[in-house]
Amino acid sequence: MIDNLNYYRAFYMVASTGSISKAAERLFISQPAVSKSVKLLEDELGTRLFNRVSRGVELTDEGRLLYDHLRKAFDTISKAEDELEHISSLGIGELRLGISTSLCRYILMPHLKSFIAENPHIKLTIDCHSTYNTIHQLQDGNIDVGFICETNLPPDYTYQPYAEIHDTFIASESYLHNLSVREGSSAGSNDSNNDKISPLFMAGNVTGFIDNTNPPEAPDSTDSLSYKDILERSNLMLLDKTNITRKHIEGYFYNYDINPSQILEINNMDLLIDFASIGMGVSAVVREFALEQIKNGTVMELESETPIPSRTVGFIYRSGLSDDSPTRHFIDFVSSSPSSFRDNSYQE
Repeated sequence: MIDNLNYYRAFYMVASTGSISKAAERLFISQPAVSKSVKLLEDELGTRLFNRVSRGVELTDEGRLLYDHLRKAFDTISKAEDELEHISSLGIGELRLGISTSLCRYILMPHLKSFIAENPHIKLTIDCHSTYNTIHQLQDGNIDVGFICETNLPPDYTYQPYAEIHDTFIASESYLHNLSVREGSSAGSNDSNNDKISPLFMAGNVTGFIDNTNPPEAPDSTDSLSYKDILERSNLMLLDKTNITRKHIEGYFYNYDINPSQILEINNMDLLIDFASIGMGVSAVVREFALEQIKNGTVMELESETPIPSRTVGFIYRSGLSDDSPTRHFIDFVSSSPSSFRDNSYQE
């Protein structure tokens, strides 16, 4: 293939106009330069492309063949240029978002609906990952922006907080009653002998927790077990160890010397809420995600004088983000939009 595409452009313009002088005017170069480009192209291809006639030039059979192919090629280039101009004028672009399933469902879902409706020319793709995996996806260039729980950032990345969240522990009233009956007699004891714990409530065995066909009447008080006793003696349901929320909870346990005896790992926040609702144990959840169940009494929230420290969720992106990029437009759109999540955050 001939490296100098200007030869082809000069040939194409001469063939289109039938005149070297007109081609020179269109290309804003001199006639000798056009003639030289055509001659060099003929030499490279080893064939004559034009015959001189009284009214200018006309294509040879070989020239006609070449012109037909070049016309298709230049038409394609022209269409590509038109599409790029169209994209620029309408704000068409691509946005690749990384976010966990829970954060997407409980926080960004209303914003996504509005954003798509107002920006139909932006192609949006969503990859659901945990916070740590979202950061890795961003570093690998697989996404443009992440929505994550606050954590340490790699160099050259920016975190923009969006809202505050609060972790808490929830359980059904029937489960707390059964736990109180079963463990109440040993509350406050320093004996940590696990033989006192019924095998029906060991992690992984769910049959003993969910048989609430004839639950006992609620006791006069559910305070026979302390907050610490409940966390240490219950079937405690947590996200898996690779999750940033799990690490936040474990830090809280460490700071307050809480040592759970039985843990059931779940890799989904919605299941933690559902399992607590049906009496499988005590779940560590984001309070804002379980607010409906707390308000309607499906679950009870464990109260403590030492609540789990709050944290934030927000956007992470590579530093130096362009102001006119789809990513910046999306972040600004979400940040400035009304949010029922932020309005309801941690309301009693």
